[in-house]
Amino acid sequence: MIHQYKNNGFNIILDVNSGMIHVVDDLAYDIIAMIDKINGKNTSHLLSEEEKEDIINTMVKKYSDSKYQELFADTSTDPVSVKEAVMESLIDIETLIKDGALFTEDIYEQYISDFKTRSTVVKALCLHIAHDCNLACRYCFAEEGEYHGRRALMSYEVGKQALDFLIANSGNRKNLEVDFFGGEPLMNWQVVEDLVKYGREQETIHNKKFRFTLTTNGVLLDDHIMEFANKEMSNVVLSIDGRKEVNDYMRPSRNGKGSYDLIIPKFEKMAESRNQNNYYVRGTFTHENLDFSEDVKHLAERGFKQISVEPVVSLPEESYAIKEEDIPALLEEYDKLAKYMIEKKKKGEDFNFFHFMLDLSGGPCVAKRLSGCGSGTEYLAVTPWGDLYPCHQFVGEEEYLMGNVSEGVKRTDIREEFRKSNVYSKEKCKDCFAKFYCSGGCAANSYKFNGNINDTYDIGCELERKRVECAIMIKVAEAEEE
Repeated sequence: MIHQYKNNGFNIILDVNSGMIHVVDDLAYDIIAMIDKINGKNTSHLLSEEEKEDIINTMVKKYSDSKYQELFADTSTDPVSVKEAVMESLIDIETLIKDGALFTEDIYEQYISDFKTRSTVVKALCLHIAHDCNLACRYCFAEEGEYHGRRALMSYEVGKQALDFLIANSGNRKNLEVDFFGGEPLMNWQVVEDLVKYGREQETIHNKKFRFTLTTNGVLLDDHIMEFANKEMSNVVLSIDGRKEVNDYMRPSRNGKGSYDLIIPKFEKMAESRNQNNYYVRGTFTHENLDFSEDVKHLAERGFKQISVEPVVSLPEESYAIKEEDIPALLEEYDKLAKYMIEKKKKGEDFNFFHFMLDLSGGPCVAKRLSGCGSGTEYLAVTPWGDLYPCHQFVGEEEYLMGNVSEGVKRTDIREEFRKSNVYSKEKCKDCFAKFYCSGGCAANSYKFNGNINDTYDIGCELERKRVECAIMIKVAEAEEE
């Protein structure tokens, strides 16, 4: 399976199953397209002499036109010279195929039966340290922190039970993660500090190592919290939507005032205090700001080096929801952003954009490539009163209540449902070129739009495919520059 596309002057071929990237000229691009059409889904098909002759004749007919002179450099575009070039290109392509670099077999589908029955341990918890918030963001899936329920703050005792549950259910795994989340976790800060202290005490006792992270809107951020976070938090997510007018419209305080002027100096200080690493400024774009690349640029120009601005996921009846008719404009925005990032890097002013970060040399392990974040199996969310859900976006959905930190996981059927969910259990993923990058997409989004976790959020898929294309193009541009 391959994916071909043109972006920013590059002809790019992605061999989906191997992850190999090929940048080719127009002639090779067209030959590969013909081979792909001949192959269909039979990637192991070897070209017959008749098929090769058809490819050669078709290419000679097309490229004998003088408008392709530049492609053939010093040679002419007479049919004899073009035929030689086509045959040479075809030989090179066939060599790539024989060497396992193009049209490779899918080795992962054979692995899926073992994958479904793999043993898993819990390695990460999202602690809802506060089901309350001091902002009133219009798009908040957590309903200003209430999560379809009541306002509450997690007690130290419940948090302690959560860490004990994680240790007890982590098997032989040493490295564990705890995300302090909300609502707004700074509204319950003392408990955060106390739980970090407790976690550190348990590390030596149980031969574990905790990686703590924090997500905050910054309203209550002060020097003491920054100092503690810089000492104890491996990563900090700072919520801001970009330009002042965009942020203040979508992220007002309870009294209706905007939050930008209050948080921006704190976030800039926080980013600098962490040497521009191990943090993200994270925003959400909506139907109200389809020109979201301007928000990314704004954050970059404020000096932030780690940026994530992501599409809102909301049902279509909401005025701010991303709509199908918005997709062309958003695809163009991703292209604009990718080109902007290339130019910034040339000037030595580069920054990271979360959705364009791809590791093309190694990348995630097979389990991650097939199933994603591990929600419901390796990763669970904990409410202020200790209830367990597959992830923070399922909190409040009672059919996905899995148990409690004091009793453990009781609904093992839910865990099994998530364990069996993968890119091959979703029909829409099977023939998608991006499946090993998005790992089947977000289970919560699938549930929100389709009522089950084995479907996909179609708008999200369209945007993810474009992000993958742009991310690969940026890598290609960087390689060319080097």
